[in-house]
Amino acid sequence: MSAIGKGGPGAWRVRAARTARLASVIACVGVFAGIWAGPAFAQSQAGASAPASKAENTTNAPDTQRKNWYNDPFFALSNAIGACPLPLGPLMTKAEADDDAHYRVERGTTCWLAHKCSKPNSYLYDADIAAAIRQQLQGDALFAGTSIWITVQRRFVYAEGCVGPGFDSAALERRLSAIPDVEQVFVRVSSHPQGPLPYKTLSTAP
Repeated sequence: MSAIGKGGPGAWRVRAARTARLASVIACVGVFAGIWAGPAFAQSQAGASAPASKAENTTNAPDTQRKNWYNDPFFALSNAIGACPLPLGPLMTKAEADDDAHYRVERGTTCWLAHKCSKPNSYLYDADIAAAIRQQLQGDALFAGTSIWITVQRRFVYAEGCVGPGFDSAALERRLSAIPDVEQVFVRVSSHPQGPLPYKTLSTAP
């Protein structure tokens, strides 16, 4: 006896509908699996077919190109000592910049959340602080015989570079601290540019 005879026309139609729905679900699953697996599969195939040397170069090539990804103010306030190593300042690799992105948002908004800033992010003060430093201090007699770079990040001011013997670091810290909206000042200078430095450079970057 046929299947129709066993269950009648109604039962056959129910089984047919269920079979059709099942086939549709399987087809959809296959499509989505292809969408998700396609790029990974293609990449694995490309990697497998690529020459070993090329694959190794791509995998092991370090991302060492450093840039000022967030455009933090970074400039020379004086440049009398030519042998003074350039500070690392805000220069970062792309990986470091990506890793720092979340923390910049978190740190930047802390001041506003604490009702200590009128601007929603501390980094929004940096350009004005840098402009004020240039206007008030660039060319000042205090910096004669020095090479000092300024970095401004989140209302923090970093003065780094080389100075002559007897340079008054405390006076520089006071002058920078007097700039409106500056929260903290860090003076890291040395009178021995050939020796160990109190600040990071490209050669000492992690």
